[in-house]
Amino acid sequence: MKSKQGMDMLERVRAICSPLPDVEEVIDGFGHNVMKVRGKTFIMMGENDGFPSLSLKSSKEEQFLLLEKGGYIKTPYIGQHGWVSLDKAAAPDWSGLSVLIKEAYLLAAPKKLVKQVLESDENKGSVGVE
Repeated sequence: MKSKQGMDMLERVRAICSPLPDVEEVIDGFGHNVMKVRGKTFIMMGENDGFPSLSLKSSKEEQFLLLEKGGYIKTPYIGQHGWVSLDKAAAPDWSGLSVLIKEAYLLAAPKKLVKQVLESDENKGSVGVE
């Protein structure tokens, strides 16, 4: 991420991921910023022609709903596995994205970490992700 818009997006994603246990940020072979939990990818970010992109792991059901809602597209190459990307034509809804990022984390995380996060949410009075 080199553009101001891309760096801003990366910082927001880092802030959302920071309370989640065992999140690791790596740069993959294509130069993407990738968020992983215990080796499993749940977010990929990159830039193309100065435009930042954000792709998230999701269930196929959630993917369908997001595509219907708008603001998201099926991620090229991995969309058949449920991944969605922000539509570059739409402004990001960060309150909704924070929920989607957490859901992506929970899909990738091992059961022990999922239980830990959900129990922590219950103790804080947060609504758990189903």
